[in-house]
Amino acid sequence: MNALAATNRNFKLASRLLRLDSKLEKSLLIPFREIKASKIACVFHVECTIPKDDGTLQSYVGFRVQHDNARGPMKGGIRYHPEVDPDEVNALAQLMTWKTAVANIPYGGAKGGIGCNPAELSKSELERLTRVFTQKIHDLIGTHTDVPAPDMGTGPQTMAWILDEYSKFHGYSPAVVTGKPIDLGGSLGRDAATGRGVLFATEALLNEYGKSVSGQRFVIQGFGNVGSWAAQLISEKGGKVVAVSDITGAIKNSKGLDIPSLLKHSKEHRGVKGFHGGDPIDPNSILVEDCDVLVPAALGGVINRENANEIKAKFIVEAANHPTDPEADEILKKKGVVILPDIYANSGGVTVSYFEWVQNIQGFMWDEEKVNNELKTYMTNGFKDVKEMCKTHDCDLRMGAFTLAVNRVARATVLRGWEA
Repeated sequence: MNALAATNRNFKLASRLLRLDSKLEKSLLIPFREIKASKIACVFHVECTIPKDDGTLQSYVGFRVQHDNARGPMKGGIRYHPEVDPDEVNALAQLMTWKTAVANIPYGGAKGGIGCNPAELSKSELERLTRVFTQKIHDLIGTHTDVPAPDMGTGPQTMAWILDEYSKFHGYSPAVVTGKPIDLGGSLGRDAATGRGVLFATEALLNEYGKSVSGQRFVIQGFGNVGSWAAQLISEKGGKVVAVSDITGAIKNSKGLDIPSLLKHSKEHRGVKGFHGGDPIDPNSILVEDCDVLVPAALGGVINRENANEIKAKFIVEAANHPTDPEADEILKKKGVVILPDIYANSGGVTVSYFEWVQNIQGFMWDEEKVNNELKTYMTNGFKDVKEMCKTHDCDLRMGAFTLAVNRVARATVLRGWEA
């Protein structure tokens, strides 16, 4: 089952629990077409032709998927990748609608990008491509319409170019994108936000079971931005990270890996492979290593019916998007494994993006301590809200999160008069 089908499945289950009116359910579920002039749900494709450094012309297809704006401006990343999966992008746009609703921040969902390989483009070519793309979509995005952010293959520099190009049409508008460089209005704490949110979510979950991070054994699949920050922060709280993996390989130390040394090694060698503080293991076995808490922080669909029965973790914290297939979900539920779903667990990034947007609109920047304290408040309150929904509808955490999200978007839709 692909990401879009899985997301729609969870939505339909949540709708049944809420007993939504069929017309309202249909207006929320059917994405990517215009439902009403005010309730945008569309896919936009644009052709971007740029001169390469060698003087030749090259065309690329850019797109923006806008799913829902009932609760506020749409929000979602822009990715640069040669093989963009339309179903995955559509699913992620819809997932952002539910994620921002669970986090209780005033956004809807969007996603987009350009079909290109950024590794094969020079910096000047990437800048030209980004500026042409922005020229094509500047009327679709906006501070109070649709606020892009970095995603796969993009970063703060990409957002800086979008901000500059957009400002040529609309005047200086720092809140039009988030994930910007600090010097252009980016928020302190943004780099660590998703990983820090994973820590706060994990603390809230373990506290529910009378446990703390300290003393628990963690396995982290993926040692990129999210996984490495999660590992560092978990280690600082006394958690024992016993195994990690990335695209270069996997390592294990049952006594606990020295995370500061591993971070240094990973930066110097561009991966965890070759780290002397642990034993190399098969990366395919990382998910079934013995641990208390498993943190998939890389790709979608990695936990499936083929490996679900072998998973030994008591808790799974989904730091990646869609890491668990619905079939695996059912298997793990029968085994008694508690899964903290992605639409809550990895919402720290979009929450701090919201803080950046707020700071830009106010023209008043926060210090890092305030950013982190506010993030902890939002993550803690989010878990309480999800648990309350679980109690009300006698469901697991994933369905509690989806039910909470759908309920909030449905209420906003009805209040705005869009349900007909």
